[in-house]
Amino acid sequence: MNRSRFLEHVGWTGTGIAFTIGAAGSMSPMSAGAKPQSIGFVQISDSHIGFHQPANDDVAATLSETVDRINAMPVQPTFVVHTGDVTHLSKPAQFDDAKQILGRLRAPLVVMPGEHDVIGGTEAYFAAFGKAKGTGGWSSFDSDGVHFISLVNVFNFEKMGLLGTEQLDWLERDLRDRKRDTPIVVFGHVPLYALYPQWGWTTEDGAKALAYLARFDAVTVLNGHIHQVISHTEGTITFHTANATAYPQPAPGTADKPGPLVVPKDRLLKMLGYRSVKLISGETKVDESTLA
Repeated sequence: MNRSRFLEHVGWTGTGIAFTIGAAGSMSPMSAGAKPQSIGFVQISDSHIGFHQPANDDVAATLSETVDRINAMPVQPTFVVHTGDVTHLSKPAQFDDAKQILGRLRAPLVVMPGEHDVIGGTEAYFAAFGKAKGTGGWSSFDSDGVHFISLVNVFNFEKMGLLGTEQLDWLERDLRDRKRDTPIVVFGHVPLYALYPQWGWTTEDGAKALAYLARFDAVTVLNGHIHQVISHTEGTITFHTANATAYPQPAPGTADKPGPLVVPKDRLLKMLGYRSVKLISGETKVDESTLA
């Protein structure tokens, strides 16, 4: 599948996570000078364009640096996925600024919304990035033996960890005829499992989605939202949250509530970054990098 066909097939469009996924289900980092074994992609998340607070007074610059690093990769990813909170307040000007920066990517772009992208409704987000036909923004596609699923588990700012019956029914149908040994990669914004419900770091009906995924031999779930790296495994499903490109948040339970974490300026870029991940036979190796 070439890049133009990829965009046509998918139908919609912080540094990130670089992967190479093989048809047998292995996932390994793309290294300098390497040729993708099967399909390589990059994940970025939580750019919060329009944010102006002490935690990061120039989020556009850190997103731009991310784009520059992706564009400088000697082997360009087949696509780049942004796992939500592209903007901070869903303002048209913020979407315009984000699209201008992300539009410099050499690779095709897939985007899903975070709760900050749907304040007041989904209209502004879908006007900026479109949506998969016939759905509420969720979609799936296959490439090189891997089945990719993009979920939307935010519908408005108040109800951010929810998939809904319509999407869950679609997911069950989407997975129904897939073979058990098909590698599955799921993208979302809010964690699908109960990472820290006290702060809303969970998806209310995520257990239903995970029940559909549990029969597969190797499932990788990648999300944003919490602005830090936490990995977790349940059976054959491995979860990885991503660093933001905008600002860090406190670790679960270390503050009264989540929110932008102010750190010394010489530490900020060390807390914004990307990671390389290798998945082989259910074993996960994560190597973290930062913008510092």
